Amino acid sequence: MDKQKLIIIGGGFGGLNLARRIDKERWDVTIVDRNNYHSFPPLFYQVASSGLEPASISFPLRREVRGRKFRGVTFHMGEVTEINAERHTVHTQFETLHYDKLVLAAGTTNNFFGIPDLHKHVYTLKSTPEAIRCRNEILARLEEASLCPDPERRARLLTFVVVGGGPAGVEIAGALGEVKRYIIKREYPAIEPDEMRVVLVEGTDALLRAMGPRSSADALKGLEQLLVEVQLGRTMKTYDEGVVTFTDGGTIAAETVIWTAGVTGVPFNITGTDVKASFGNRWEVDEFNQVKGIPDLYAIGDIALMMTPDYPKGHPQVAQTAIQMGRNLARNLSSDKPKPFKYHDKGSMATIGRNRAVADIGKVHLSGFVAWMAWLFVHLMTLLGMRNRAVVLINWTWNYCTFSTGLRLLMRPERYPLRTHWNEK
Repeated sequence: MDKQKLIIIGGGFGGLNLARRIDKERWDVTIVDRNNYHSFPPLFYQVASSGLEPASISFPLRREVRGRKFRGVTFHMGEVTEINAERHTVHTQFETLHYDKLVLAAGTTNNFFGIPDLHKHVYTLKSTPEAIRCRNEILARLEEASLCPDPERRARLLTFVVVGGGPAGVEIAGALGEVKRYIIKREYPAIEPDEMRVVLVEGTDALLRAMGPRSSADALKGLEQLLVEVQLGRTMKTYDEGVVTFTDGGTIAAETVIWTAGVTGVPFNITGTDVKASFGNRWEVDEFNQVKGIPDLYAIGDIALMMTPDYPKGHPQVAQTAIQMGRNLARNLSSDKPKPFKYHDKGSMATIGRNRAVADIGKVHLSGFVAWMAWLFVHLMTLLGMRNRAVVLINWTWNYCTFSTGLRLLMRPERYPLRTHWNEK
């Protein structure tokens, strides 16, 4: 039997689980990704707060596809510039690929809700490079503030505003709160801990809205214990010249604003069809993850919008959704009797800091040290590669016991020689 050509755009949780489990006797599989590595988004905040080095949460895709379960899968690095649904072609900046079936598994990117030029001024946590940039800027602010004699300038340098009260916002705010409570007095004797200000701003009336009210209350209590100011019911309007302005007219002067307030699907230019992405830039799919109105095109994970009676606004945009959709689609494409997708909610977790976390697993609510240990175990087991798991476990254990400074390194790339990289436009 001649193999059909399957192209998967995105080497994240969904794309890799699909490629790992699909029948390689039926399908010739190619993964296309703008990066040559798989990242672990739930731990981006740990890179940004110097808790882990970038290599601990990244895994080379070329090494992954050499594995036994990926045998026959190829990897092409490139950013998709156009998809022609009529001609069944995918165009990157380097090549044109032909497909029989195409799967969109590219995930999400930052959503700035139309605020002009906001992306030029705030720090974000949707990729490993963004997390590295955020880490460098946090360390640079502390170093500059420790030497700055101007009180006003010093206050702006030591004010960190986190926008968004979801898991990413709570976790990075908690990490900064730990810096204020535990690290400043140890490593920056010229700075008083009270001089550092960490503000978490959330537009609704509760943190972690996707979780239960007990988790929201526990998260608020944990952040307050870490000396984080939590401001609920405030919506950011603009950020210009180092001043955050809110819709209620209030302002905060801050050199560092970390944006975690929203996500939107990675955009694609799809020609040869009149079908467009739905709200949140997600592609509406049926119960088999087939994009409605476009033959031979599928979407899984965060970029898929499957509306069901249980999930009228689509499934949660979390790793488990992508993993389960990837596995179900692999079974369907490998079988003559496809099964509709049904999401199994394994629960939600968020960590706030040392010995502080919340977890909702079914009807069971966990908090404190028990939830924190559960969070550590789940995230450790979800990482790709035994090396990464071992390194992360060693780092976490060492940091827990010693508050190690080994990863708080301010390293920026050299400016010269000036050049455009081969994979850039």
